[in-house]
Amino acid sequence: MKNAIPEDLLSRLSAFVGERLGLHFPPSRWSDLERMACSASKELGPDDPESLIERLMSPAVTGEQMEILASHLTIGETYFWREPEVFTALEDRILPNMIHSRGSGARRLRIWSAGCSTGEEPYSIAIALRRTLPAIEDWDITILATDVNPRMLRAAAAGEYGEWSFRNAPPWLRDRFFRPIGGRDGRREIVPEIRRMVSFARLNLAEDVFPSRANDTNAMDIIFCRNVLMYLSPQHANRIVEKLHSALVDGGWLMTGAGELSQTLFSNFAAAQFPGAVVYRKSSEPPRPEEPALAETALPPESSLREPPDFPAMYVESPPAREKPGKEAPHAIAPSIRELADLGELSEALAVCEKAIAGDRLDPELHYLQATILQELNREDEAFSSLKRTLYLDPGFILAHFIMGNLALRRGEAETGKRCLENALDLLNDRGDEEILPESEGLTAGRLRQIILVAMRTGESA
Repeated sequence: MKNAIPEDLLSRLSAFVGERLGLHFPPSRWSDLERMACSASKELGPDDPESLIERLMSPAVTGEQMEILASHLTIGETYFWREPEVFTALEDRILPNMIHSRGSGARRLRIWSAGCSTGEEPYSIAIALRRTLPAIEDWDITILATDVNPRMLRAAAAGEYGEWSFRNAPPWLRDRFFRPIGGRDGRREIVPEIRRMVSFARLNLAEDVFPSRANDTNAMDIIFCRNVLMYLSPQHANRIVEKLHSALVDGGWLMTGAGELSQTLFSNFAAAQFPGAVVYRKSSEPPRPEEPALAETALPPESSLREPPDFPAMYVESPPAREKPGKEAPHAIAPSIRELADLGELSEALAVCEKAIAGDRLDPELHYLQATILQELNREDEAFSSLKRTLYLDPGFILAHFIMGNLALRRGEAETGKRCLENALDLLNDRGDEEILPESEGLTAGRLRQIILVAMRTGESA
């Protein structure tokens, strides 16, 4: 059937969403793109899809409009325990090996569900951890779940599901980890002990910076990115896989969808064969005897402030004058601290950072680095104190305001969180949208502004 929207406009829209969202709409899928654009026009207005498309592709497009467009272009098809062979490998081999290797050291696990949709995947991961990990309370667990679609994230954070979400799940999962919602036609909500294990945040894999301590996407032990890459253009998919590789610690695991296996796309990884599943590992060393052998699996080929904002009272004193550091300035150690943190060596990074602070207590960058490391170690009270010191020394440190705001929101301190995020927005007013922010590892002022506005609308950390 002939498209109602002219093909030249659909071609431009396809290129636009490919660049901004990474989504791949070749000519064979232009009918899907047209249908989704018509759906978005009913919400965004005007009802004329052609006028809407022209407006979306103009410089005046807002972050909120892009989020609404993304909600119509992305598919939220997911369910609990999807591809159960992957979760069997996770429970029987991958997690036990990690638990054994870290039992006498840093009891820390970091997992990222990239493209989490409505939350079934990250909650399944949390359930697998709860079932596998003895004395889980003694461990520092991070499960980060991100998606480009803010509506799906809100549904995920609510943690309420109908029977369709359990269509492939074993009965014990629903009976043990969910409870009925009265008067809701069979809907169930996830139990608090599992809900608390997962934190949700908006992240655009095509545009946002990662790995980065600013959005907690570095030093991951396991990344789930399943049934996401298939919707991306080849250029975006290759770039994202490279960044996912960098986001993993050495020996970390990448779980992809069964339909996304590719020798070319994942050439920097080693493929590991488990019963019914193939997963990828970042490692330059051969496996230990107790670990699964890396199989020669036959995988398919790749088909400064003019008007100071209203800072909290704790910032208003003038910081002491800072002496010019000598040639062995401790703050020169900052790159090595970042490198250690990015590799997941958090205890060593913290020790080096604290030694550097002892040599130069007036360097806000060092206190900020200390805060980000403490945050990753889940020592949030100490991280909050380090951020206070950062802002005492440099009230214009935008990312310190941002992270403090996120911490406050997670701690249930809504008023403080809102104030900190507002301070960050005030400071961003003096920055161009394309300007890279200091200590942000590539994050632009415009993108941070969008992230903060979303967080302030939802009342949740970004």
